[in-house]
Amino acid sequence: MSLIIRPAVPSDASLVLSLVRELAEYERLLHEVEATESMIADALFSGAPKVFADIAEWKEEPAGFALWFYNFSTFSGRHGIYLEDLFVRPALRGHGIGKALLQGLARRCLTEGLARLEWSVLDWNEPSIGFYKSHGAVAKDEWTVYRLSGESLARLGR
Repeated sequence: MSLIIRPAVPSDASLVLSLVRELAEYERLLHEVEATESMIADALFSGAPKVFADIAEWKEEPAGFALWFYNFSTFSGRHGIYLEDLFVRPALRGHGIGKALLQGLARRCLTEGLARLEWSVLDWNEPSIGFYKSHGAVAKDEWTVYRLSGESLARLGR
């Protein structure tokens, strides 16, 4: 197999941003990307990073990534992983790359004694939903995500 999953390194900041932009384009959300290469570099590689990325390479070429961070469940009393982004370039899908990225995070959860691995997926993204379900993921339909941003966040925070 010609697949390598590795932690992102500082020289990957441009690649990570490129993959974020590709994901945003796929999700029809490119207009929402505000991140810059320096913002990605600071987030991933500062002295005490709070977000992490794994890079997938297929035949020595960048194929995708997983960007994640630790969360915490008050109910279980343990940390977990929140998968912010999982993306495999469309031309390279079907080689087990997405599964390998997800499997690596599941393995990390087991090794570190974490309670869970969770993420969000757009409701129209049937290929991804099918992929996640095929690996035993269960939709948490009883929960609704809420977000404060922009002016609403500023108003509440004042």
